[in-house]
Amino acid sequence: MSADAFEPLAGLEGVGSAARAARDAVDVLLRDRGLRKVGADLTAEALLRGAHASAVLAGSRASLEEVRQGGGDPPALGAVRITGELMSLAPQADTAPIQVWTRLHQLAAADLGGPDQLGHLRTTREPVPDDIPGLPPAPPADVMWERLSGLAQALTRPTKAPGLVVAAIVHAELAVLRPFPTANGIVARAAERALLVARGIDQVAVTVPEAGHLELAASYAPGLTGYATGGVAGVQSWLLRECEVVALAAERSPLNISAQQGK
Repeated sequence: MSADAFEPLAGLEGVGSAARAARDAVDVLLRDRGLRKVGADLTAEALLRGAHASAVLAGSRASLEEVRQGGGDPPALGAVRITGELMSLAPQADTAPIQVWTRLHQLAAADLGGPDQLGHLRTTREPVPDDIPGLPPAPPADVMWERLSGLAQALTRPTKAPGLVVAAIVHAELAVLRPFPTANGIVARAAERALLVARGIDQVAVTVPEAGHLELAASYAPGLTGYATGGVAGVQSWLLRECEVVALAAERSPLNISAQQGK
């Protein structure tokens, strides 16, 4: 990747204005960066709702109430487990990204495989994973490693691109590359969430981007497929979809829910 791999993507037609509108939606929620006082309980609730939505996208049948009570199936348990460390991992999301991704996988996949598979980037000797329905085949391990390394390097360099664009590209790359044996979708969405915190879009983690992805589930796999195979137009479409997701994430925030309930 070039010195600033993200800026040209942010310059695709319509992306800049859509990203600003999405950022405005978050800013309104947080009172124009005055950062409405957000207690740990609201952050925890937003993370829990996000974990449930991400798990459902990964095939979980657990209900939100079941997850809230500490139950659920392996995808739900893994997604919830991530919430316990996401805020502490976020500051490293663009300084030590590969370490963050592998840790996210250790948390997400603890109930899905043996210890030797946790946080383990696949090699050429292992099957190519197919754990995100509707996507084209993942690239072979050598291609995956090259792209993952380039992505990690790009994250550690300065960029003029909005944080929302950076988070969206990381989400798409991890989903398309599927670097782990399992739980790649949950890891990709958690990595996006961590970058939205790290890059100051939602530093108190009170929006729910995973809920946005779930509401737009019909375009999730097609959007990633377009990103992987559709050239510049596919990337542009994915980024525009991400802007819609972030706006929805602000709408679905527990801050809005508590306001609607008169709390």
